[in-house]
Amino acid sequence: MPAKLSVNLNAVAMLRNRRDLPWPSVTGLGRIALAAGAHGLTVHPRPDERHTRFSDLPELRALIDDEFPQAEFNVEGYPTEDFLQLVEKHQPDQVTLVPDDPAQATSDHGWNFVEHHAFLTSIVKRLKQGGFRVSLFADPDPAQVSAARDTGTDRIELYTGPYGACHADSEKAGKELEKLGKTADAAFAAGLAVNAGHDLVVANLPALARQIPTLAEVSIGHGLTADALQYGMAETTRRFLRACGWQVQDPGA
Repeated sequence: MPAKLSVNLNAVAMLRNRRDLPWPSVTGLGRIALAAGAHGLTVHPRPDERHTRFSDLPELRALIDDEFPQAEFNVEGYPTEDFLQLVEKHQPDQVTLVPDDPAQATSDHGWNFVEHHAFLTSIVKRLKQGGFRVSLFADPDPAQVSAARDTGTDRIELYTGPYGACHADSEKAGKELEKLGKTADAAFAAGLAVNAGHDLVVANLPALARQIPTLAEVSIGHGLTADALQYGMAETTRRFLRACGWQVQDPGA
């Protein structure tokens, strides 16, 4: 089965937040993405709410519960007490923990699982006791996988930023894919499922899917939102689904 597509709505929220207006609607565009076949929605509610606002979470939870109960809600962020209480209140299907400083523009590295082992183990235990599936943001480094597994996490999410940054450099892209593939293999051998995300686009998704054919999920925001300005959210969602390997019918066919 191809990787499931979770549409990250942070870039939509950032555009909305430029003005004190209700559009573009984060929930409305989430609805369009799910209706076009996306398997879930992702948000990263940072403490300053510069992207997703805390008030978006109940609306998105209700959208999935009421209209798309087969879809999943993924909330990612740095595990402060406020963040943990936020996810416990809004009950996402998956919680993805990232080692972000609040001032970072976007996630740009994975956890050091050895250094943060005790911290992450306690957080993962709390979340799993709450019934959440847990994924930890990880650099493409097979040597870190056993320490990730020992936290008790269910999944890792491979940070694909270096791969996405290759653009037209096929040789460099191949080397980054090899790192991602080796890390995924180590994770599977350790009993972990593997997600991926960051700077993934229609052009580079197929090669990633071939490299890691058992990839569980990709979470994509910036590139997908940029394409939506050209193709619309529904067609863009279908384009990304096809790039993941799903057979998607053109609605006009």
